[in-house]
Amino acid sequence: MQLGNFSLSLNVKDLQESKKFYGALGFVPFHGDEEHGFVILKNGDCVLGLFQGMFEKNILTFNPGWNANAEQLETFTDVRDIQRQLKGQGVSLVSEADESTSGPASITMVDPDGNPVLIDQHV
Repeated sequence: MQLGNFSLSLNVKDLQESKKFYGALGFVPFHGDEEHGFVILKNGDCVLGLFQGMFEKNILTFNPGWNANAEQLETFTDVRDIQRQLKGQGVSLVSEADESTSGPASITMVDPDGNPVLIDQHV
């Protein structure tokens, strides 16, 4: 199972203050739309998403089909295949992808400690 790029999506109170703080740690803007409340930062291969007002908790995020530069991979495990594998292992999903579709889709689950996990395919 290839989960693709990993990032931590943080729920922030003040996007500009958080961007400034993580900038001091060497993170630079990579992607996003600050007018819509989010920016994606990078420091080397480490990817951090800052999201203001979009969700309640921090989220572990995986992007099948993308590398750390948001470039499409030639081969990857589709989110629907990941979904089938997880369900086959007894993992409970909070939201599921429509298996009759192709392309962008996502699934969500919560780990045993209450941490949300998002598998979000953009390709």
